[in-house]
Amino acid sequence: MARAMLKFSAMMFKYQSGVEIRAGDHILYAAEPGTIDFVTTPDNPKYAWYVEQHGVGCMILVAPFGSLFLDHPQDEEDLEFVSRSESAPIA
Repeated sequence: MARAMLKFSAMMFKYQSGVEIRAGDHILYAAEPGTIDFVTTPDNPKYAWYVEQHGVGCMILVAPFGSLFLDHPQDEEDLEFVSRSESAPIA
């Protein structure tokens, strides 16, 4: 189990365009503007509880839908990268 967790933690989520998904990104979801609130990974202690309860993925904020957790964001055809926020974390 620990070995699988290490392999996964090295993986970064990417939009279908190939750009890495990061907190603070400006996005479109189902053609509606929004942002990436946070990204959960097993190696980030800040979100350890969230990973235990909900798994890995990302939380998006899109006004018509509210907060949505995407557990397979790389497979979401409706999720599109628009731009990187100037205040988005590098890591």
